[in-house]
Amino acid sequence: MNSREYASRVQWQGSSWRLRVVEQRLADGKTVERGVIDHPGSVLIVPLAGEQVLMLSQYRLALDEWILELPAGTRERDEPWLACAQRELREETGYQASEWAELGHVWPAPGLTNEVMAVYLAQDLSPAPLPGDADEEIEVRPMALEELVGMALDGRLRDAKSVLGIVRTASWLSR
Repeated sequence: MNSREYASRVQWQGSSWRLRVVEQRLADGKTVERGVIDHPGSVLIVPLAGEQVLMLSQYRLALDEWILELPAGTRERDEPWLACAQRELREETGYQASEWAELGHVWPAPGLTNEVMAVYLAQDLSPAPLPGDADEEIEVRPMALEELVGMALDGRLRDAKSVLGIVRTASWLSR
């Protein structure tokens, strides 16, 4: 048997993702059990207004604290990536963008989930709010891109997806 032989069962099913427990037989014959999150994908948005990025201060239950992060959200199954980014931007910041640039796709946590995250730069912003998710507490905080690059590089910005988005944006803009 190779390391790809396994059996799995759904342990928990939510509205957008599910947790599977996987029993995997390794090449040496041993069996291990792991949790895997099946995820429909997500988006990360860097909303840039001139030199200011619209960051979010958001409460995160898993950390039991408020953190600084970029707008992001889970994609509906079969929802186009850009449509998801446009919706999430309006829900979380109250703005829409007329200019969009795709900055690639990443695996945010490949040891835990099959989630793929699409990264977008959103520019030419104008007000266009949509109602946000009822369980989200969010405060929009415009911050200078240059300051955020420094924070991403020195560790003051600790949210990994936001670090990635800020660094990719700075790189894309310097081309």
